[in-house]
Amino acid sequence: MSDVASQKRIAASILKCGVNRVWFDPERLSDIQNAISREDLRGLITDGAIKAHQKKGVSRGRARVRTAQRAYGHRKGAGKRKGAQGARTPSKRSWIQKIRAIRKVLVTLRDEGTIDRHLYRVLYRKAAGGQFRSVAHMKAQMEIIAGRLK
Repeated sequence: MSDVASQKRIAASILKCGVNRVWFDPERLSDIQNAISREDLRGLITDGAIKAHQKKGVSRGRARVRTAQRAYGHRKGAGKRKGAQGARTPSKRSWIQKIRAIRKVLVTLRDEGTIDRHLYRVLYRKAAGGQFRSVAHMKAQMEIIAGRLK
């Protein structure tokens, strides 16, 4: 290849890229050699004799596949965990999820008329006190509490 180092440097500054990304058309090398001004090189860029290679990037394809697998429940075993259980999902966050679910069910049961306002209030306070492990546990305990109140 002939001496076109200065043309390559000037073309890189015009294209606003690195010297290694500048591409010269091998069939137009004589034109590029004769181009000594920035204006000449701009003309060759518009002609397509000089181009900038696209930046190389890191593909996210494998990362997307991995994320999809994790959403499915894979790649989440003991060997992949670093923090303690309380660090990965704090106890406060799990409490919030649990209490919101219980309260939502209590409101629907009250609005349907399955439980009266008094029983709703009793169950609500017991839920706030952490008496129920889950919605299923609360429903199982509901009959027992309802029987005691009557």
